[in-house]
Amino acid sequence: MFINFFYLLRNYGVPVSITEWMTLVEALAKGLAASSLMGFYHLARTVLVKSETHFDRYDLAFANYFDGIDTPIELTDKVLKWLEKALPPLHISPEERQQFKDWDLDELRRQLEERLRDQKGEHHGGGNWIGTGGTSRFGHSGYNPAGVRLGGQSVNKSAVKVAAERNFRGFRTDETLGVRQFEVALRKLRQLSSKVEGPKEELDIDETIKETGEKGGMLHLVWSRGRKNMVKVALIMDSGGSMMPYLRICSQLFTAMNRASHFKDLRFFFFHNCVYQHIYLDPSCQVRNSIRTEDLFHQLGSEYKVIFLGDASMAPSELLMVDGAIDWYYSNPEPGITWLQRIADRFSHSVWLNPIPAAYWERTYGSYTINLIRELFPMFELTVEGLEGAIKKLKVRK
Repeated sequence: MFINFFYLLRNYGVPVSITEWMTLVEALAKGLAASSLMGFYHLARTVLVKSETHFDRYDLAFANYFDGIDTPIELTDKVLKWLEKALPPLHISPEERQQFKDWDLDELRRQLEERLRDQKGEHHGGGNWIGTGGTSRFGHSGYNPAGVRLGGQSVNKSAVKVAAERNFRGFRTDETLGVRQFEVALRKLRQLSSKVEGPKEELDIDETIKETGEKGGMLHLVWSRGRKNMVKVALIMDSGGSMMPYLRICSQLFTAMNRASHFKDLRFFFFHNCVYQHIYLDPSCQVRNSIRTEDLFHQLGSEYKVIFLGDASMAPSELLMVDGAIDWYYSNPEPGITWLQRIADRFSHSVWLNPIPAAYWERTYGSYTINLIRELFPMFELTVEGLEGAIKKLKVRK
């Protein structure tokens, strides 16, 4: 049953398992969909979708698979005029819903054509003819879980139209981030500070009582590390050139991190395409406003969590050659990859966020340098999922 819908969900990225699908089949056999497409929409989403981040993908797949299933046949102007005088929406009890049986489109179309042929006038509040406010399968402002709305405003929205509205688009985690989403995701960086970091300067009452009791009443104080966030973060951003198309999203991340108040220390640095012997203090990337990269190692301890933000796309010479820097007035006596390797060695907790979708990393301009940099730093997409993956990587103890 609906086996192609199962495969379509998988194609849209909804991780549906066979076990969940068999549970849905069992639920349908018990009539839990109430013999309606809307009921099936909610039942299938409840059983098959494990996270709200997949709701939008589910809606897209549902709208694709069931597209057109609730589209009524063409109605005459006369019939539409019958439906203009609507009664108030009807609400019936769950017990009354059980009277409705399964239907298929061919049978529904046949019944509608029959009523259009036999009905002689408008009708409101009934259960058979085309009308309003009743339990007929045809009309509006009433209720029939196996019916089709004709004219009027939707009271119980059809499942396909509900899915097509994509009300859960904002829950997706594979979309490019905005400032608010950045802020929410960055709060998870607070989890990087654990009770194994920092000095033991808080009295652990519970452990003190336990240890004192075990020592026959001899007072034994137990100290623990506090929960105060000890996280130190350095954000190193690529500026200019091929990053111009991503200026807005980079600005959003910069804004979100500036608003963050849960870091013990937060530092910003900039580079153009690749890091060389200087690292810059503002996006203009001028040597007069920079520090030596070696000095960066003295300013930042190895405990800093380093997040690179850049497309990692450049000419191979910029990454691999002496004097390969693209700025004509700037000469680099050592290749950029040498400096990136030093940063990776210095800061064991470091990741790279790339605004280019991962699907293009192997086939876009700069794919060669992207893959070389991926060998130095764990690389993630600049999406909610990508940022969460990067944070998990930063949490790994080494």
